[in-house]
Amino acid sequence: MSPGDGAYAGIVSRAVALGIDAAVLTGGFAVVSGVVGLILSLFTSVEVTSPAAALGVAATWSIVVAGYFVLCWTLTGETPGMRLMHLQVLDPRGQPPSFGRSLLRLVGAILSAIPLFAGYLLVLVDDRRRGLLDMIAGTIVVHVAEDLVEVASPEPGDVAHTPAA
Repeated sequence: MSPGDGAYAGIVSRAVALGIDAAVLTGGFAVVSGVVGLILSLFTSVEVTSPAAALGVAATWSIVVAGYFVLCWTLTGETPGMRLMHLQVLDPRGQPPSFGRSLLRLVGAILSAIPLFAGYLLVLVDDRRRGLLDMIAGTIVVHVAEDLVEVASPEPGDVAHTPAA
């Protein structure tokens, strides 16, 4: 899909995709943290209420979230939540954003969230439905059409017909 096709993603589909991603991240992080905590408890006494432990968890969480979004946007132009909602992030050439552009988009996402998610409200008034994060990174979010043509598998007993070479 090229950037000018006009199937720009709105605020609801983007919010649902972000909610799915938040659930994936939170659930995965909780499970991994629980397993690591249990394993560590076998070898040492870990005080989980200490400020150092809280800072360590916060730093790890920040790295996981940043890596999740930046790598997903860079590699495929979509997160798992975006894939379920049939959305994709594109750069001006119609490709998934580069690593640097994805980092800029992450910074824009953080800035967009600071004053009560006001930076995301720009999606409601921009002609290409861009939020502050998209404006900063030079990206757009579009709906990706589902593949309408499926390859039918032959029924048992059907004779395969192949063109003569």
